Amino acid sequence: MQPLGPYAADLSLAMAIADEVDALTLPGSTGHLEVELKADDSPVTAFDREAERIIRARVASERPADAFVGEEYAPTSGGARQWVVDPIDGTKNFVRGVPVWATLIALLDDGVPVVGVVSAPALGRRWFAAAGAGAWRGTNLGTAERIGVSQVNSLADASLSYSSLSGWEQRGLLPAFLGLAGDVWRTRAYGDFWSYMMVAEGTVDAAMEPELELYDMAALVPIVTEAGGRFTSLAGEPGPFGGDALATNGSLHDEVLRRLQG
Repeated sequence: MQPLGPYAADLSLAMAIADEVDALTLPGSTGHLEVELKADDSPVTAFDREAERIIRARVASERPADAFVGEEYAPTSGGARQWVVDPIDGTKNFVRGVPVWATLIALLDDGVPVVGVVSAPALGRRWFAAAGAGAWRGTNLGTAERIGVSQVNSLADASLSYSSLSGWEQRGLLPAFLGLAGDVWRTRAYGDFWSYMMVAEGTVDAAMEPELELYDMAALVPIVTEAGGRFTSLAGEPGPFGGDALATNGSLHDEVLRRLQG
């Protein structure tokens, strides 16, 4: 694969951390786990917390000047560089033994996502990207396969993925979403990180969710954009800061935004 540019060392670190976390989480992904509910009623397990501790410790050791934001513990301050992590994206799947879950590791430099790693060991897949170096699929930097978005340019030919309907209803956007869903070729609720990685791979043309946190999205952004796609909020704001997400192959983006905004 091509040289990885100024963030090569950071990407290599993120990949090494993902290896370590995968070794922890994969053996625990068979279901029947002890689950706690957080204040927002989302589930958390000992694996979520230990995975984040592993990542925090490695970042603190090897990038001590960098800030850190994770799902399970309080953020740490630092300079312009900030690591943003979801230790297990898809915990509800994880606790039921469904293999669609992943560890998300991102580096933001002055607020711009420049490194993203999405590691889904139960699926046997990993995706990664660094700014200016393209998007890739594989667990090894030397043997990974470059990926890119689709060339579909019509909603009538598009495959759309989402997470659930309840969030759209709560936001008052269900009629707009259902109208859009009725005009595309195919809809499937692959959900969570997987929808967006399929956009990056070109097997899905648009993915969207109405309620997300920074740690849900930060790692996805460089992978989608380096694959040639676009990633914005539902208001059209680029990046992972809008509290919701739309990722497309680029060709469909403006039309999908218009439809969702009514």
